[in-house]
Amino acid sequence: MIRTEHIIYKVKGKEILSDVGFHLQKGDFCAVVGMNGSGKSTLLKHLCRVVEPTSGDIFIKQKNIKKYSVKDLAKEVSVVFQSDDINLDFCALQIVLMGRTPYQRIFDKDKEEDLLKAEDAMRKTNTLHLKNRLFPSLSGGEKQRVLIARALCQDTPVILLDEPIANLDLKHQFEIMELLQRINKENQATIFIILHDLSFALQYANKVLALKEGKIRFFGNSKEVLTEENIKEIFEVRATIINNNNIILQQQKI
Repeated sequence: MIRTEHIIYKVKGKEILSDVGFHLQKGDFCAVVGMNGSGKSTLLKHLCRVVEPTSGDIFIKQKNIKKYSVKDLAKEVSVVFQSDDINLDFCALQIVLMGRTPYQRIFDKDKEEDLLKAEDAMRKTNTLHLKNRLFPSLSGGEKQRVLIARALCQDTPVILLDEPIANLDLKHQFEIMELLQRINKENQATIFIILHDLSFALQYANKVLALKEGKIRFFGNSKEVLTEENIKEIFEVRATIINNNNIILQQQKI
């Protein structure tokens, strides 16, 4: 579903990503972890062609990403950025309907089919009751669910998410992760999500990609990657794993 080969990305001679290569199958739920500045968001932006690599190739469904038109790529890959990055004075339903843009011609009006898909996506994300609310008036958790509904409405096999639970309270973090897990299982959508909470990565993801200084340090099954020894190497802190799910990090540096 997603494959990268020898991705290198340089800015003013500095290498931000170095020989990044990995492969995700349809239905994988991949958490991307690493310290700030390790290249997580930069890698995600490469997968939706917001950023182009200095060298290397990216494939979506075995087709080089360079060969997709903007509209066709938007039918394969949807992106959910942090809600704080979006300040659109539209109601929630209008935000979700933006997911239908790749299927419309310029100046087309929303059809009944588009409306039905938008309402179905909002129903699945428990946001239908918010459809007439202005997006800026929503809480952080509500905004994130609306943006995920937009991605659902876009009807893509791949969903990329850049720290969607950052700055949310614990209840809403669990709600978002449970929602994504349900979408992953019911739609067989391939999820590529940047996370800071390693316990969530261990609990919800079947794959973990760990970046350090722009390089893939570990990639594979979540329980094989997120070991106490590996966490110490990636984050330079001590870790204790409890019941194969919860990770406690100690503040003391190694």
